Amino acid sequence: MGLTRAIKEDYDLIILDLMLPKVDGFEICRQIRLEKDIPILMITAMKGDIDIIRGLGLGADDYMTKPFSPSEMVARVKAHIARYDRLVGGVTRNQDRMTIRGLTIDKASRRVLLNEQEIIFTTKEFELLAYLAANLDRVLSKDMIFERVWGMDAAGDVATVTVHIGKIREKIEADPSSPQYIETIWGVGYRFIA
Repeated sequence: MGLTRAIKEDYDLIILDLMLPKVDGFEICRQIRLEKDIPILMITAMKGDIDIIRGLGLGADDYMTKPFSPSEMVARVKAHIARYDRLVGGVTRNQDRMTIRGLTIDKASRRVLLNEQEIIFTTKEFELLAYLAANLDRVLSKDMIFERVWGMDAAGDVATVTVHIGKIREKIEADPSSPQYIETIWGVGYRFIA
């Protein structure tokens, strides 16, 4: 019920507890992140670094451990909403087209333009780039990217994500070894920089 509402309805931010009956917060976070790019704040009594890294790797924006002060939570919620508004405000986007620092991704026509020059992409390269750009400033794990772009039943493994990121960087980055659009988050995955 809550997951369905989180995906289908519009919210400014989602506060997600990890300890939930039936499906844990990690899985809910992963499913929300496949559909939406709004801020997610995880809260839990689990204090281990592994849980924090896993939560952030699945797409959470922040992680608070219980007990915490209500005023700190309110401050974090306000900060994340303000940051998200600034990020989205700095990007020209509609349902089918977004432009980020000279890079235009048009989903309707499946075209990519860099400084008004069209760049040719394969189907998977385009889908991968569009997915990363739709999740601006979110860290996306290789597993999450592979599942979203290639699908659960796809042949191959997450190494194909790395190969495709390399090809995309060659096409859109002035210096692929020092990327300005797609950043590697070592040990986790990738982030499209707003």
